[in-house]
Amino acid sequence: MLEESPTPRRSVDSNLFITVSGPPGCGATTLCEGLSRALDCGYVSGGDIFRELAEDHEMSLSQLIAKADEKDDIDRALDRRLRTIAEQWGTANKAFILESRLAGWLAGNRADLRIWLDAPEEIRVDRTRDREEMEAEMRVREVSEAGRYESYYGIDVTDQSFYDLRINTARWSPDALLEIVLTAVEEYEANSDEGAFHTPDVEL
Repeated sequence: MLEESPTPRRSVDSNLFITVSGPPGCGATTLCEGLSRALDCGYVSGGDIFRELAEDHEMSLSQLIAKADEKDDIDRALDRRLRTIAEQWGTANKAFILESRLAGWLAGNRADLRIWLDAPEEIRVDRTRDREEMEAEMRVREVSEAGRYESYYGIDVTDQSFYDLRINTARWSPDALLEIVLTAVEEYEANSDEGAFHTPDVEL
């Protein structure tokens, strides 16, 4: 008996610069990996850059998070790297995905599509059980980061008004979530777009 061939992955032809944001455990990494395959493009994760900074400083993630609470140079170094990436890809006319808590803010009007993902806290905690961070650390980090962003940049991370898509990722499977976003990407027409929210550049 012949084995069934796997369902072919959906591919979409697009040159959109997309940002994906949300709290820990929101499903951003899974979505970005699927988008990257479907759009045949790269993506940069703020989490990966944060881990690189931890390695540069020879620290664990928890240690670097604690240091970031004490001094602003860690956050600002991360955000400057992300802003540079956003500036490069904002004019490249090629598909690209930037993922971080502040990606939508840092990319500003350079981004074509800004996405916010979330899920109930208990779901996000369950999703992050195998990560280096513990449940309590995750909650402390969220509160701490929100305070720092407000202090450094005047950013209210709870403000989701300028995102084009806001999705509760606990309501759909990863494949269904990817399908929702790919449909939005595929149906986007820049020439008829009248709904983009203006976002002023963040002073880093």
